[in-house]
Amino acid sequence: MTYRGMTVEEIKISGDKGTPISAYVARPSGTGPFPGVVLVHHLPGWSEIYCEFTRKFAHNGYMAICANLYERNGQGNPDDVAAKVRAEGGVADAQVIGDTEGAMKWLRAQAGQNGKVGVFGSCSGGRHAFLYACHKRDADACVDLWGGRVVMAKEELNAKTPTSPIELTKSLSCPLLGIFGNEDRAPSPEQVNQHEAELKKHGKSYEFYRYDGAGHGIFYYHRPMYRVEQALDGWNKVFAFFGKHLAR
Repeated sequence: MTYRGMTVEEIKISGDKGTPISAYVARPSGTGPFPGVVLVHHLPGWSEIYCEFTRKFAHNGYMAICANLYERNGQGNPDDVAAKVRAEGGVADAQVIGDTEGAMKWLRAQAGQNGKVGVFGSCSGGRHAFLYACHKRDADACVDLWGGRVVMAKEELNAKTPTSPIELTKSLSCPLLGIFGNEDRAPSPEQVNQHEAELKKHGKSYEFYRYDGAGHGIFYYHRPMYRVEQALDGWNKVFAFFGKHLAR
């Protein structure tokens, strides 16, 4: 069922350590009850395409929220803010988890919410979505689109990224959907194999889909990396997965 009517707004939520941060919210018209999705944006930042993704979920019957994880790094053009974040070595994993938890709490407190919430992210956001579902127990399903650096070498670890996410696989608290391009190098097919082996080892519920003829960023229609057939199929996989795990 699709909902052409929706309400969208920018709000303030309580992020990591109680810091107020902005968030973009979209909800379908009607009383619901609706499942929820917390979107974790990618390193290009709190950008137009993530606002579109948020509305896409609302159009398909979900209450959706995307917090601005780079609020503390500056305001204005998302590309400029993201460049600053990149130059500073990204944002701390712990801070992203705290901000995502704030979005999750806000969403779960809304009238018309059905009590089921998924977490969704792509690129760095896919990695962060997986991290969140390993650290917290309030997500009912997790979608990781081509999240790089789930498998990290020791020399990549630092104060902001102290743990390789794959090491936390045993703590994954909900079913996982992963979508990957076989021409991607971050994550590479070999790294995806490692991740899948770890999920199997710990008996986790997961679905991985891998596309030939596609690399990183399959869904990004505004970039040369866009792959229309794989993107359309991938979105169908996302909605089938959330439909299975978030419906009441």
